[in-house]
Amino acid sequence: QVQLVESGGGLVQPGGSLRLSCAASGMFSSINAMGWYRQAPGKERELVAHITSGGNTMYADSVKGRFTISRDNAKNTVYLQMNSLKPEDTAVYYCNADRVKVTTSVYRNYWGQGTQVTVSS
Repeated sequence: QVQLVESGGGLVQPGGSLRLSCAASGMFSSINAMGWYRQAPGKERELVAHITSGGNTMYADSVKGRFTISRDNAKNTVYLQMNSLKPEDTAVYYCNADRVKVTTSVYRNYWGQGTQVTVSS
């Protein structure tokens, strides 16, 4: 069993910053890619940022230049530094771990439970 535990969400004023963390634990030998998704009320879940085990990153156009994703492979942890936050960034943010090697031939995808980010004055 693999678990993803997120932390760092909360309420922040427009223009403020937050840092999300997501730590993976359990029985696995490697994780290929990790990422952050978000889902606002009434909207579909969307990709925010993604990072591979080699450090290659990609971002949604709406967060480029404001958000930074990083990863500590030794700690199996991914971070999302969010700066210059806007009200439209308000959503539940979910951590994702893709192609988690749970056995020599089995790879699975896992999701965290989500953490609320609210940007409001």
